[in-house]
Amino acid sequence: MILHTMIQILALLWHQIVAVFAEFRRDWAEALRFYEEAYRALREMIATSTRLPPVQRLVEIRAVAEQLFFKISTLLLHGGKVEEAIAWFNRHFNSYKHLVGLDEVSFLHWDWLSRQFLVFAELLETSSAAIPNTLSSHFGTPESSLTEWEIQPAYYYQLAANYLREKRYCLDNLLSTGDSEFSRTSGKVPESVMPSVFIGQSARLVEQGDMIEVLPLSDAEYVQYALSEAQRFQDSYEIIALFRKACESFTNLKAPRLASLCSNRMAKEYFFTEDFTDAKKLFDTVSSLYRQEGWVTLLWESLGYLQECSIRLDSAKDFIEYSLEMASLPIFANGDQEIPDSKREYGPAGLPSQSRREALQSEVLSLVRGEEIVSRTDRGCSIAVTKEQPVRIDVDIISPLRMVLLVSVAFHDQSVKPGSPVMITLSLVSQLPCSIEVDELEIEFNQPKCNFIIINAVEEISAARSNGDNQDVRIETAPSIVLPTNKWLRLTYDVKSDQSGKLECLSVTARIGKSFKICCQAESPASMEDLPFWKFEGMVQTFPTKDPVLSFSGQKVIQVEEPDPEVDLILNASSPALVGESFVVPLTVIPRGHEVYSGELKINLVDARGGGLLMSPRETDPFSSGNHHVELISISRMGGDDESRIHSDKIKKIQQSFGVVSVPDLRVGDKWSCKLEIKWHKPKSVMLYASLGYSPNSAEAARVNVHRSLQIEGKIPISITHTFMMPFRREPLLLSKVKSLPGADQNVYLPLNETSILIVTARNSSEVPLRVKSMMIQSNSNKNETPYSIQHVGGVSADDSLLVPGGEFKGVFSVRPKIDSPNLELGSVCLNWNRDLTLSDSEDSGVMTEQKLPAVIVEQSPLVVSLEFPPHAILGIPFLFYIKVSNQTNLLQEIKYSLGDTQSFVFCGPHDNAGFILPKMEYVMSYKLVPLCSGSQQLPQATITSLRYSAALNPSVTATTIFVYPSEPNFFVADNEKETILAKLNL
Repeated sequence: MILHTMIQILALLWHQIVAVFAEFRRDWAEALRFYEEAYRALREMIATSTRLPPVQRLVEIRAVAEQLFFKISTLLLHGGKVEEAIAWFNRHFNSYKHLVGLDEVSFLHWDWLSRQFLVFAELLETSSAAIPNTLSSHFGTPESSLTEWEIQPAYYYQLAANYLREKRYCLDNLLSTGDSEFSRTSGKVPESVMPSVFIGQSARLVEQGDMIEVLPLSDAEYVQYALSEAQRFQDSYEIIALFRKACESFTNLKAPRLASLCSNRMAKEYFFTEDFTDAKKLFDTVSSLYRQEGWVTLLWESLGYLQECSIRLDSAKDFIEYSLEMASLPIFANGDQEIPDSKREYGPAGLPSQSRREALQSEVLSLVRGEEIVSRTDRGCSIAVTKEQPVRIDVDIISPLRMVLLVSVAFHDQSVKPGSPVMITLSLVSQLPCSIEVDELEIEFNQPKCNFIIINAVEEISAARSNGDNQDVRIETAPSIVLPTNKWLRLTYDVKSDQSGKLECLSVTARIGKSFKICCQAESPASMEDLPFWKFEGMVQTFPTKDPVLSFSGQKVIQVEEPDPEVDLILNASSPALVGESFVVPLTVIPRGHEVYSGELKINLVDARGGGLLMSPRETDPFSSGNHHVELISISRMGGDDESRIHSDKIKKIQQSFGVVSVPDLRVGDKWSCKLEIKWHKPKSVMLYASLGYSPNSAEAARVNVHRSLQIEGKIPISITHTFMMPFRREPLLLSKVKSLPGADQNVYLPLNETSILIVTARNSSEVPLRVKSMMIQSNSNKNETPYSIQHVGGVSADDSLLVPGGEFKGVFSVRPKIDSPNLELGSVCLNWNRDLTLSDSEDSGVMTEQKLPAVIVEQSPLVVSLEFPPHAILGIPFLFYIKVSNQTNLLQEIKYSLGDTQSFVFCGPHDNAGFILPKMEYVMSYKLVPLCSGSQQLPQATITSLRYSAALNPSVTATTIFVYPSEPNFFVADNEKETILAKLNL
């Protein structure tokens, strides 16, 4: 037997030595193979006996196995074989997890297992480059039993912390009992213990004179030494660090449940080390997740720890909240007898059961009525609720304490008149295991005058008044305010409001005892959510109110209507508003049955087509008056005196589309009028809202509001168009215009130093008759000398000309450019107009409408063609037709010209010819034409072509049209009129 053991030891040493030399040669595959053989040889030595005692023998085997596995896993991870390394770790763990040894030294086993997981986690973390970023598709399949979590270091950090907790638990049990065989037979802890030269062994140094001798340890001495070393280290801090590292990793991996598990165990370690502040923070975090996912048992355990933390931190409010939440959880198991290790499994609260819920409720009720509560883990800590330090708990619609007390409030009507009573039903339900008696209910509304208190008939009204802050609150009594388990308590009362607007029940506060209140936010039955933990329980469904219709449609809000106003608010606008003018809207206030005190008039302009804003959404400065399409200018008293005018800077809270003004006190029969002056900058349909708020009497009373609205259309009054024309029968050759593509260029071309005609047409686009006062063209240039000259030469007379709807007003101007420019600004057309029918008390100053003329292109015309022929002709009688071409350049110009045939005329002269024109000279072509038809006829088409510029010029159809009379007409025109006509024709 001894020989067999020696052979096994030698084989183990030989395989290990060969593996080390293979590593030295960087032969990783050979080193891995021999390390695996050494590991198998070690497994065969477990059952053999050696000279070492059993405890130390097991410690030595674990130490050697740990070293061999470290080598194997390092080589596998170095080669990128992550799955093989994990499989080897599982084989290593399964081989030694049951090798616990004696109960007295079991803590050594759990410490060793924890170290295995910690080392392997660090190896995985340092070999992260070898771990794939995406999980293999065959993880969790029959081909591979590995799960996706087994390649994450956080998984092993978590297990390392768990086994370290198990080690601490075994060590605490061993130290608490102290009746083991080793503790009875051993003496004091041996001194001068050091690691032996052999792996996993320990020895003791003994001085004998001048000699130091190394002696082996007995199992009893080794156990005492291991116990003293274990007590010297604080395992809790290492456990917390491991759980924190795992929690952070699981959080980054989007695994909230595993992260909460690590947080829960980390919180327990903080609780064990009596760091109750950090423990409470972590337990609160994990409890919120348990509430979301409905883990009742886990939530019970966390709340139990939070109870103890609250006692240790002397927080009675938190203790009551956690206790009431635990008591209202859906737990119905009968657990009167505690099972072994229930405290360790379920925490300080113990086994969750119906009896424990009832005990918690009784404990809380005793606390709020003045008794002390002592900690379950430290009998020296306690809390109490006193009058000097009362407790108030607030419950909103997302609070977990809705299970403790849920309040539903429903008005029986949707609206009510001011001063009229309306019925309201208060419904309360609790999921606490036992009935609870409430001393007082305080109902709070958004209108404080409607608040009232419901007291238990047992309690004196004087006592209720002494507890309340407001002595004027209405007090009602109820025979009994007892909340049974899962059964609605319905209380119906009437409420009266004198203030118009929204009346809403905000909260219901229940008082239990002298120093405890629980304030619940009121909920409407129509929108009330179910309790998350109780909605899947097999309970009989009941309605908050007796009327099922009210349960499905009831609301905690009611509209208190405004009292019927007895004041007339009159708005008038007889016609649409026009852009640019100051539009006046008369407003009149006439008291009929109410007197007006503290009156306030609000004027608001809103876009009638929606959107609200009366400005362009692209404008960046909403407070600039130029950005608003419609603007409230001023408010003035009817009568016209200057002192009664209220300018915009004196209107309270004035904006471009909103204003508030004060209305003087008025008695029945009085009358107050004003005018709203509104200006439209752009066409827009506007809703004018006028709201008058007043008090019917001089004392403070509910205000009455009168609302009126008026839609006003803002329209464009006048549309202005213009047309440029050349002088009659005179055509200049403009090279840029000739070379431009037809239809592609919309620019206007004018010849330099030539007079052109500008015709401006103003058309009434509105439905209102207008009067035109003047029309002019104003230059935009600030220079004294303008680069052009413009003169008004004709058109319709502008002396208050009436412009009916759809009518037109024309103005004729002569334009003569003086400079050559590719972009010449001619100024703006300014039209002064006003309405034909205006208010008698308004100023008739007129409205100025401006429209900018487009820029024109001015260039020198090399040739100008003029046509000369009589204004009319007589059938059969010949007349002369002259075509004159003027050379405006300093160059010799060669031209070609042609005259086409027509059926209306016969002519004498060449059809085609050519000629030369000297600089600054004129070339004249003469033809004699005989008309063959009467009426408006087109002269033969003339074409003049410049060879230098390769450009042709054809006179327009209007310039070559003549009227042919069948016989000599008789005209009766005075001499002075002839001169006027000839002067206008020779412009």
